[in-house]
Amino acid sequence: MISKPKFKICRRLGPGVYDKCQTSKFTMAVKGGSLGARRPKAPSEYGAQLIEKQKVRFSYGISENQLSNYVEKVSHIKGAGTTEKLYERLESRLDNAIYRMGLGASRRAARQMVSHGHFMVNDKKITIPSYELKVGDVIKIREGSKGKKIFANTTEKLKDYNPPPWISFDPGSMEGKVKDKPKNVESFFDLSAVLEFYSR
Repeated sequence: MISKPKFKICRRLGPGVYDKCQTSKFTMAVKGGSLGARRPKAPSEYGAQLIEKQKVRFSYGISENQLSNYVEKVSHIKGAGTTEKLYERLESRLDNAIYRMGLGASRRAARQMVSHGHFMVNDKKITIPSYELKVGDVIKIREGSKGKKIFANTTEKLKDYNPPPWISFDPGSMEGKVKDKPKNVESFFDLSAVLEFYSR
């Protein structure tokens, strides 16, 4: 069940912010509830950019400082490549990769799994959710964690799951790999607006 704070965030920023909002139940609650009765005013340009920034922050579960740092690191790149690089930075976080492989029900759950030391990257234990992955990196579930309840029935859970083309996971070997750089196919985010917000 979605909590009231998350419900309000999803109403304000859109159902793509949290997985639990991406249900018909949430849509019906917004349409049928009194909270959804009043049509909001169209935001100003600044307001629209602020909304896009908040979408990214809440979706990836990162702080204002973290997002600002990601933007700063890609800001020297001119043209369309800037948004691609920002997307790559966000998607290449270890917690996001665990989520994209289907091992975490949400990015928040994946972040906890990383913090608890369940994963190895290139045979080195990593407990930093923001750890930046690179093409060719191999992600393994730590030997001592394979028997944990959170990894029970992994093969069954992932049998119908298709991860993004840039990453793979083999339930048999409990091993994943970064095959390519993440490509921005997210229609939910307007990363150009995020960059414009920070360029003010």
